Amino acid sequence: MPESTATAQPLMKQADTAGLAEAARLLCEGKLVAFPTETVYGLGGNALDDKAVAAIFACKGRPQFNPLIVHVDHMQRLHGHVVWNDTAKLLAAHFWPGALTLVVERSMDSALSYLVSAGLSTVAVRIPAHTVAQALLSQCGIPVAAPSANASGMLSPTTPLHVAESLGSKVDLILMGGKTTVGVESTVVDTTTTPPRLLRHGGLPYEKIVGILPDLIDMTAQTADEANPGASPGMLLSHYAPRLPLRMNATQVEASEALLAFGPDHFIRGGYTRLNLSKEGDLNEAAANLFAMLHTLDKSGAASIAVCPIPETGLGMAINDRLRRATIR
Repeated sequence: MPESTATAQPLMKQADTAGLAEAARLLCEGKLVAFPTETVYGLGGNALDDKAVAAIFACKGRPQFNPLIVHVDHMQRLHGHVVWNDTAKLLAAHFWPGALTLVVERSMDSALSYLVSAGLSTVAVRIPAHTVAQALLSQCGIPVAAPSANASGMLSPTTPLHVAESLGSKVDLILMGGKTTVGVESTVVDTTTTPPRLLRHGGLPYEKIVGILPDLIDMTAQTADEANPGASPGMLLSHYAPRLPLRMNATQVEASEALLAFGPDHFIRGGYTRLNLSKEGDLNEAAANLFAMLHTLDKSGAASIAVCPIPETGLGMAINDRLRRATIR
């Protein structure tokens, strides 16, 4: 479990012209930037960059690949990434920018990292109502994945000091924008179901949403699996289930199997198609490649997928968790 206070001091910059320019540059370079929204401080990374998104999980010590919220400065920034239905358009028109996250269908040709969706066919998106967040998102010009900027299991941060105490120098830059005004995470609504469902209470009151969507179902009192496993940050994941059967901890591979390797795989012979999560055994690289490679192997024409053993340390724990869920039938 990550410690609540890191020893090394993080780089902190005021959210002025120079600070915003540096933060935008770092995000575009695949670095991690903590920045204020009206809800809490977010730990931002380029949502188009698999390695940057994997670094978010590593930085937080996040035990599972929960879906992440993608932040943008305007709806056009999501063009080609999501599919808007009438419910999503209605809520966005009333409450964006604001403390509302919408779960929508992911476009088939979206360039968003599969990690932000946890391998699912949906993606959670939001336009924050905060001047610093808006300025940063506008300057970097990319969708930014941003869970709360704290070590997993710790209290959500509402000041730059909270971020510094929790993450320290694990984050490349903390953009200082004062105390957040709302102080709790965004409300999450799944717009992909009929009727739509409230998945998480948050900064936008439930009563306001019901005023627009009277058929909204409140799923927050149910268990995560009953509510909608995997659709929302903060809820238990649904397993990513490829079409092909998946076999973990493989030390050999059959001729009809596709292989998902980790580290050197010269000791394994045969195999229909083979991809390697990380030839160097880098768990961050493996996490970045996981979902994209599973999707590729699922379409390979093989009869099943064999996966090499992956260490149960660091992000390896999250990788193995997702793979175990993928074996459930």
